[in-house]
Amino acid sequence: MRTSPTLRSLARPKPQQQVDPVAVLRQFTGGVREQRAPGEQCEMCAVPIGPEHSHLADVQGHRLLCTCRPCYLLFSDGGASHGHYRVVPDRYRSNPDFSMSAVQWETMGIPVNLAFLFYQSDQDRYVAFYPSPGGPTESLLDLAAWDEVVAGDQLLQELAPDVEAVLLRRLDDGFECHLVPIDACYELVGIVRQYWEGFAGGEDVWQRIDAFFAAIQERGRG
Repeated sequence: MRTSPTLRSLARPKPQQQVDPVAVLRQFTGGVREQRAPGEQCEMCAVPIGPEHSHLADVQGHRLLCTCRPCYLLFSDGGASHGHYRVVPDRYRSNPDFSMSAVQWETMGIPVNLAFLFYQSDQDRYVAFYPSPGGPTESLLDLAAWDEVVAGDQLLQELAPDVEAVLLRRLDDGFECHLVPIDACYELVGIVRQYWEGFAGGEDVWQRIDAFFAAIQERGRG
């Protein structure tokens, strides 16, 4: 025979348990029923998604997750994931006042005229990557020169850690600078990886890169 709880036991606060939001999502969706390629299903709840979809940054795993819109919104306040996941925003901003010397660029060891940098919170520092035919390649040189650039640029200081990046293209007379969602940088990496040919890349890939930056510029005006 089950005994009824006493008033004291009812009044006693229950210990708080940390909820795994991913496990909760899969309770409602029944788990992963059908394995699809990344980008074809939400990597949180496994529902099918289209080619245009949102992303979450897995801060600890250093990767991007493709998500449906409801899962994206679930993590938009940051509290649900205890800092593990962060939503990738969709804002684009150009930085026409960006200033960087050729010497500062050279000390970062970027061998091509394209690079993106973002603040990686779990390492408490900026990291720099450049697109290559083999995928995103990290520059392992000292980024003290970049810290100097950020210190003198208010817009760069507003960059959201882990989910926004500074996208740079070196030109003959300076630099083109944009603040973009981190997934836009990996879109550029995909263009280079897919269309690069030979040593210099070929005319096709550079036309696609030009078109990519033109679209970024247009979105920054919106």
